[in-house]
Parts: sequence; structure tokens; C-alpha cells
Amino acid sequence: MSSVKTLSKGQIVIPSEIRKKYNIKPGSELQIMEYGGIIYIIPPVDNPIKAAMGALPSKPSLSEVLLKERKRDFR
Repeated sequence: MSSVKTLSKGQIVIPSEIRKKYNIKPGSELQIMEYGGIIYIIPPVDNPIKAAMGALPSKPSLSEVLLKERKRDFR
């Protein structure tokens, strides 16, 4: 894990090995998101749908859980 310092205007420098790995070039638009006290910097992707595939676990299936709850509530 790399550490970075903020510059006077709140800017950070992304280490070169990370820029190369994610093909981040000058002018690349990155997404930034904060959730649960953690700041995420998301690099650009050519196909965001393909990049997100497999990000969520297949089990447990939320639809199966909801169907079981509805059956239980119906009884």
C-alpha cells in the first residue's frame, strides 16, 4: 500500500506504478466516492458493466432470501 500527502489545494499524486497499472494518464477522469469513512478512487474503465461483473458474491441469493421471507409471512 502506498501513502500520499495532500498538496496545498487538496490535490494528491497517484504513485506511478498505480497510474501505469490502471492506465491513468493526464486528463483521465476518475470517480471518487466516500462510504463508511473510506474514500475510494475509481479508475476509468472501457466497459463499466463488464468491469462490475462478478463483484458481488453469488451466494446467498437475495432473491431467494426474500422469497422465503414472503412465503413465511404469507402463512
